[in-house]
Amino acid sequence: MGEPVSVIQKPSSQHGKVRFETNRSFTGMGHERYDVDDPITGDRPPDLVAKLMFGSGKVERVHVYAQTVTVQLKAGADADGLKELLEDMYIYYKPGVEVPTEESFSS
Repeated sequence: MGEPVSVIQKPSSQHGKVRFETNRSFTGMGHERYDVDDPITGDRPPDLVAKLMFGSGKVERVHVYAQTVTVQLKAGADADGLKELLEDMYIYYKPGVEVPTEESFSS
């Protein structure tokens, strides 16, 4: 259940940065910046994007603006798997997850 996010991964002109262009706006017209050492306390879409990226262990900084996510990779890290994290962001029932039934909601 859920809808996949369409993501196009593009290299940046700056070494170690990768840009992801999506079909979802995560911030509207605002810019959101995150550093790996800063706590992320919110649950807004850009907060979730940053949590996903940092959870990979490959990312040092995240910038989210509308439908564009730009990440600064950690030294020596590659971007493998980051695109898929964004694509699956709104997929709720993944393999191995039990789908709820009507009975599970009525108790």
